Amino acid sequence: MDHLQLFNNIVQKKSFLCVGLDSEIEKIPSFLKKLKDPLFEFNKKIIDATQEYTVAYKPNVAFYESLGAEGWLSLVAT
Repeated sequence: MDHLQLFNNIVQKKSFLCVGLDSEIEKIPSFLKKLKDPLFEFNKKIIDATQEYTVAYKPNVAFYESLGAEGWLSLVAT
């Protein structure tokens, strides 16, 4: 997202809310852990629930990095 897109989101949504995607695999609900990519599915649910108010999302790379290649794939999918 570039600065103009961010500015437009702030104006349109009248919000400065940025949601951190600090997804810890241990804290993801068990029903999501049964899916192919639990981190992506968890993030998707957060994004779907907050997109009306949020102007940006900030994934914390360390959570994904700690899971190796699978974590990076989840981050890219998100």
